[in-house]
Amino acid sequence: MTETLPAPWQRAATGANLLAADGTLGVTIFEEMTTLAVRTGAINLGQGFPDEDGPAEIKAAAQAAIAQGSNQYAPGKGIPELRKAISAHQSRFYGLEPDPDTEIIVTTGATEAIAASLMAFVGPGDEVLTFEPFYDSYGAIIGLSGATHVTAPLLAPDFLPDPVALEAAFSARTKVVLLNNPHNPTGAVFPREVLQRVVDLARKHDALIITDEVYEHLTFGVSHVPVATLPGAADRTITISSAGKTFSFTGWKVGWLSGPEQLVSAVRTVKQFLTYSSGTPFQSAIATGLALPDAFYDGISATLEKKRDILSDGLRAAGLDVFTPKGTYFVNVDTSPLGILDSVELARRLPALVGVAAIPVPVFCHPEGAERTRSLLRFAFCKRTEVLEEAASRLATLRDRL
Repeated sequence: MTETLPAPWQRAATGANLLAADGTLGVTIFEEMTTLAVRTGAINLGQGFPDEDGPAEIKAAAQAAIAQGSNQYAPGKGIPELRKAISAHQSRFYGLEPDPDTEIIVTTGATEAIAASLMAFVGPGDEVLTFEPFYDSYGAIIGLSGATHVTAPLLAPDFLPDPVALEAAFSARTKVVLLNNPHNPTGAVFPREVLQRVVDLARKHDALIITDEVYEHLTFGVSHVPVATLPGAADRTITISSAGKTFSFTGWKVGWLSGPEQLVSAVRTVKQFLTYSSGTPFQSAIATGLALPDAFYDGISATLEKKRDILSDGLRAAGLDVFTPKGTYFVNVDTSPLGILDSVELARRLPALVGVAAIPVPVFCHPEGAERTRSLLRFAFCKRTEVLEEAASRLATLRDRL
């Protein structure tokens, strides 16, 4: 593409780190790292997707649904079976009881839920507040909406917000707080008091809260606290999650959102002109997954914690400063102990140097935040144990190879 992009697309492309210097469409760092991994035969720990499937009973449920003819459009708000299962899940784990008919929508992944929610509530002149670093699609969607993207920094080593900076990030124009918890890319799980402070500030400024909780079941030694359960939050919060992270079926793109009827209705008005509906047989299969016993949910986090530790040991052996995550399947490191202050440059060298690909954290930031995080790298540990063991072994040689 050689034409200069129109202004709304430039805003979106900048937010997604896609814009080249001449205003044309560039290549994301994710695509670049994947290309380097393929070219060099490196283990790709950049993009966050598992390399093995989830529970067999969920796959069997999808196959049965296809065989039984569940292959046409689902209702725009999702099949009743899945909406009821989502409501039961929220009640079972968090004591929330959204109405399946009026307070839940099934979406094409969490990304569509986020996009439809932002498009429903913000536009030019509004501000959307996120923490920084932020999941890359946030910047793109905010850019497309025409709103202004404001950030509050998360500070290493715990990646928690500074209370003063957080309050200063709010203004009279703050229309939405877009909160990701557990947090990608840092792996932070925000404690109740941090989340309550966000809620209190949102109430003070009459802002809505859109909360992306796709890693809700991937926490290590701490409990996930849904924002909607906190005092003062329920009437202004849209809660988003998805099946991809919990069940390791990222390609199915089944997500959902829940919240007060008037907010959900506004989002549904937008969503009907995006995908309308999708994944009919997968929706019924995910309903099966949401009803799996507690042993499954306990097991996925326990397994991931072991994988986290395998990779972390290799990263420490490399001489990197490891920030142990409390959630998600990402671990961040500081490259400065090796005398390397530019993680983007190191990320481009790693595949050929040690045969492992990672993502530099600055690409999840605006320019000021990129400077603050310029020596940080993110690695994904949602891979098979033997793959992570090999990656850890390769990474342990980094100091010598440098």
